Formats: sequence, C-alpha cells, structure tokens
Amino acid sequence: MTFPVPGPASRPAGETFPVQTSLPAANADARRLAAAVGRGDEAAFRELYDRYHDRLFRFALVLGHGDEPLAGEIVQSVFVTAAAKLRRVESEEHLWNWLARVARQQLARTQRQRRRDPAVVDVADLPDCADPREPDSVLEEKLDAALLAMEPDERQLIEWFYFDGLSHKNIAGQLGVTPKAVSSRLERVRGRLRSLLTRTLSHET
Repeated sequence: MTFPVPGPASRPAGETFPVQTSLPAANADARRLAAAVGRGDEAAFRELYDRYHDRLFRFALVLGHGDEPLAGEIVQSVFVTAAAKLRRVESEEHLWNWLARVARQQLARTQRQRRRDPAVVDVADLPDCADPREPDSVLEEKLDAALLAMEPDERQLIEWFYFDGLSHKNIAGQLGVTPKAVSSRLERVRGRLRSLLTRTLSHET
C-alpha cells in the first residue's frame, strides 16, 4: 500500500518532536512504527514522515552537494519507497540506516536517469532491510561543519528556509526586507553552501 507523501507545508514551521531519552524505548518505538507502516497504517506513515523528514532532507542535501531540488526529490522518493517496502527493523538506528541507504540508492537512480542510462533501479529492487551497522552520521556531521563555516546570518537563512520551512515572505518579515531581497540572498547563500559541501565531500561521496 502506498500513501500520498505530505508536502513541505504539512507541518507548522519550526515544529519539533520529543526526543526519546531511553534507548530501549526508542528501539521499541521504531519497531512499532516500521511494522505499522508495513501493515499500511496511514497514521504511522505520517508519523514516520514527520519524525524523519527534516533529518532526511539534511542528509540528502549533503549527498547532493547542496543541490536542494535534488535533495527534495530524494526525500520524496524515500518516503514512497518506505510506504511500499518498509516492514521490520531491529532498532531506531536500524530504521534510520534503512532510510539513509534508500536515499543513497535513490540518488544513484536519479543520477542515472539524468544521464539517460536505462539501467535504473526499480522500487522492487530496493532493500527490504539495510545493515544496521552502516554508518551515515559522518555526512550529517559534514553538513553541520559546512553550516558552521558560514557566517551566522547565512546559516540562519539556510535554517529558516530549509529546516524551519519559512517562506520568502516570512523571512522577509523577520529581516525587515522584501521577499525579492530574500530570494537574492538565498541564491548567494546556496552557492556558498554548495561550494563548501563540494570541497568537504570531494573525497567521501
């Protein structure tokens, strides 16, 4: 069973979710969530989306070296795949690694499609289970490092637009400038982020 993937505006800007402090509880919750999604539970799918969307976007942004349209495309594909393929995980880490591995494969698929390579990966060929030992946190750390290398006002702009979901108009109101000025600033800041990520990841992805 598949579910419509919620759009970026489906959650209030800046909304956060409680962090589980107990590892056994977090693992049990991940097992519950994956099993419910596998049964076709739409509420569980939305919970999965809400819980992992922002983290996946950050991860996909690194994979795509700052290409935000590509990152968005990857994230949408990951959730479509999760609705079709996610069944059982052993822990919260396992669930995240499954999602991250699908993101990597979707990136490879998209790149092949862009090169018009007929050898693309079908959803049926994507993994039912990823190795829970596969580490991906280093890529998230690289994004954090790239953001920290930016000026504070640049970093704030990225976080408002991509991670808090604020519109150009909302940001303009925060800064006391016009939406057009925000668009120009974002274009410049995106270029800087892409440059930092490309330089940082040149030997790692």
